[in-house]
Amino acid sequence: MSALRELTELVERHTARGVAVSAVDGLDLVRAEAITGRFGALYQPSLCVVLQGAKTTLLGEQVFNYDAGKYLIASVDLPAIGQIAQASPEAPYLALRLSLDTAVVAELLLDAEDEADAPPAPGLAVSELSEDLADALLRLTRLIERPREIAALAPLIKREIVYRLLFVEVQPLLRQIGRAGSRLNRLNRALAWIRQNYDAPLKVGDLARLAHMSPSTFHRQFKAVTALSPLQYQKQIRLQEARRRLLADEADVASVGLAVGYESPSQFSREYRRLFGAPPGRDAVQLRESVRLSAGLAGAEA
Repeated sequence: MSALRELTELVERHTARGVAVSAVDGLDLVRAEAITGRFGALYQPSLCVVLQGAKTTLLGEQVFNYDAGKYLIASVDLPAIGQIAQASPEAPYLALRLSLDTAVVAELLLDAEDEADAPPAPGLAVSELSEDLADALLRLTRLIERPREIAALAPLIKREIVYRLLFVEVQPLLRQIGRAGSRLNRLNRALAWIRQNYDAPLKVGDLARLAHMSPSTFHRQFKAVTALSPLQYQKQIRLQEARRRLLADEADVASVGLAVGYESPSQFSREYRRLFGAPPGRDAVQLRESVRLSAGLAGAEA
């Protein structure tokens, strides 16, 4: 039995619907039984492996398509748009997601030859899953069924996975997050400020100083990593937060727009519709209905 096939069976056995947080820290299992509309997600440093079905991720104007046997790797926090592109009850979308420990990345790079600070690589990339990487992921996922072994073995296997990504798969975007003084880590200060202050006015000059770069260099490097300008990055953070609030609080559209930093309700509605495909009020109703239907189906199956 191939590692990919056994991984698929393990994930199918341990998921019902949605995201299942496993007993292995940082390892989540994902299952979807239908094609979805667009949904916002903040991608953090992680590895997402598709085992069955297909998914599309949009980052700015970049489109990442990945299906069974491929993985998406993220090196920074990015507000992307995801969509399950292939799934059905008979052949559900199955995937696993592993958070990447940047401290382990840095530690492994200490023993490597030092490199000049290269320009930041794009924050997302798609690659084919190698046999060795699939084998390591399988050994990690098997621990779900061997809970007594998790504490001793999971850290070792996760370290092996990071090692393979750094030195066998040679992922440049992962290497750059392990170097304390890298341009990416300086950019991360600006990304963190935007995420924490998404409702505040944004001044590129202040962000450039935070990253210890000139404004022109900062803007160029920011776009290279995120595929977005600083203003576009802030806009996506705002709109994803607005969608979360609309779904959770059932608040009116105008007050949500103001809360996330929009002064014009019409601009808020226009940009929301452009990103999510429907105006905020209608989108919120559809999302809440979808959640209710899923809960009802889950209750009926229980």
